[in-house]
Amino acid sequence: MRSIANLAIICSTGSIMKLRVIIEKDETGYYVAEAPALPGCVSQGKPLQEARTNIREAIAGWVAVMNRKAKQHHAHTTHEVAV
Repeated sequence: MRSIANLAIICSTGSIMKLRVIIEKDETGYYVAEAPALPGCVSQGKPLQEARTNIREAIAGWVAVMNRKAKQHHAHTTHEVAV
């Protein structure tokens, strides 16, 4: 079984982010959820509602890590260009 859902996530800034999530039931009965727009953002659960809850948490964690990385990268990257 495969389903595609659109999840709305409220970010720490208060803005709403909508993402498409693919959820498939595997051969062991677990539901595997993936947010294709976020590389490596995958979770699972049994039953389906647990997979939905877990992927929401995974998305929030993915965004937090990437924001932190972007801030660190931005703070340490300086380039000089001769004109």
